[in-house]
Amino acid sequence: MPGREDTANRRARLHEVETKLALLRERLDVTGRSAVALTTQASVAWLAAGLTNPIDRSDPESLLWLVVHEDGVAAVTTTVERPRLEAEAGLEEIGFTLVEVPWHDSDAFAQAAEKITGLRWTELAPDEDDLTALRLRLLPSERERLAGLGADAAGALEAVVSAWVPGERDLDLQARVAEHLERVDAIPVCLIVGGDERVERFRHPLASGMPVEKLVMAVVVAMRGGLHAAATRFASAGPLSDSVRAAFDAAFEVEAAMLDAHRRGSPYGAVLEACDEAYAAVGHPGAWREHYQGGPVGYRQREFELAPSQRESRWYTQSIEVGHAVAWNPSVAGGGKVEDTFLVEESGLRRLTDTGSWQAIEVWGGRTRCGVLDIAR
Repeated sequence: MPGREDTANRRARLHEVETKLALLRERLDVTGRSAVALTTQASVAWLAAGLTNPIDRSDPESLLWLVVHEDGVAAVTTTVERPRLEAEAGLEEIGFTLVEVPWHDSDAFAQAAEKITGLRWTELAPDEDDLTALRLRLLPSERERLAGLGADAAGALEAVVSAWVPGERDLDLQARVAEHLERVDAIPVCLIVGGDERVERFRHPLASGMPVEKLVMAVVVAMRGGLHAAATRFASAGPLSDSVRAAFDAAFEVEAAMLDAHRRGSPYGAVLEACDEAYAAVGHPGAWREHYQGGPVGYRQREFELAPSQRESRWYTQSIEVGHAVAWNPSVAGGGKVEDTFLVEESGLRRLTDTGSWQAIEVWGGRTRCGVLDIAR
């Protein structure tokens, strides 16, 4: 017999699903549609309140489709996945009807969606940009889950990077970060660990088995329940060189300008304009072209990527709202990089990847950020 906590969790999940269904149906009405099939890991996890089914972690397509129609929601999956989902996914509790299709028929999912709705696939295919827009504003329950994930993601990085012993291989450090995350049911969908001059030369110094002697960088985007949190941490064995320190100082200044521009009600384009201006101000005009600058996070590691030049993009005028989560990622050639996950709240930005245990520094504008940990001190 379920306890009070289980009952409360089920009610909360059902409420979340019903809220999202109402948003989705409202969007369907606006676009003159009566049904839609959600086919990606991101959209399925969003509507099903955190249900994930990543058999192939590299595949954005889901082996569970959610077909939303006038009479309800059908959850379509293969003969392989049905027994587990039926037993463990709680689909019946949220009002979803489970439908089975053969795993060996590549057209079976679309054909099932057509049979359920009586519509052609061209009438059911999702508009992924519209779904992204619906996902941006996280509900309170999602914000709470993302905060827990952010703490776990940062905690994994910080535990490993702070315990780094100069001479260890980057692959061994990377393995320990992955282990920390897997033990808390988080998947490292992006994990980059590199060291020394490779950090200064490359934005993505993928682990290659090299020993790390003087400087280590660890980057992660972790996923749990469909949500993503991103963070980067550095440590050094002794003082940084003047050139690396200058690159870090510049990256911190660019991020500070972006965060200052990140005001509720302002368009995301304003943040990218501040990004462009800040790179010029620190002596690196146009350096945003050298690396991704980050953006909103949620049910993808970046719900959308945006560059200062993309003024025609629908995301350039997208308003920043309470409940949005972002992870900006400015970097400067020579080793400077900064990244954390923030939640937009009524009072401003809250850093979700702040464990309170990392060496803090005050950067331009008076904001406190994670510095480079000197393990030699």
